[in-house]
Amino acid sequence: MAHHFKKHYSLDEARELLPQVRRWLEDLIRLRNQLLKTDLRINALTAPGGDFGGELVNTWVRHIADLRQALAQFESREIQVKDIDRGLVDFPAIIGGKEVFLCWEKDEDDIEFWHDLETGYGGREKLS
Repeated sequence: MAHHFKKHYSLDEARELLPQVRRWLEDLIRLRNQLLKTDLRINALTAPGGDFGGELVNTWVRHIADLRQALAQFESREIQVKDIDRGLVDFPAIIGGKEVFLCWEKDEDDIEFWHDLETGYGGREKLS
């Protein structure tokens, strides 16, 4: 059976990455919030009669580049970010010969759940 992912994490490997992943998520949330603020300012300025400044556009472009770079930390490792706000992250893994995701949320101390590639968060099952 063909696998969707090149990289598969053992539970230990995924656990070792958690401190890093927490930091990357904090970056993502911070950068995304900055981008949203800039977006709002741009929307206000593009209203009729608004002055659309080059400095603001530069800031916006920079925020997008930073956000892309933060996402690349996950993408290059094939770690899936499912929900930035909740800090919901999936690590591709193999359990019982089947490709699944180890599932972790930023408030959880440890990785305790997995789910099928199709079922998503709702199908989370406890790791035995």
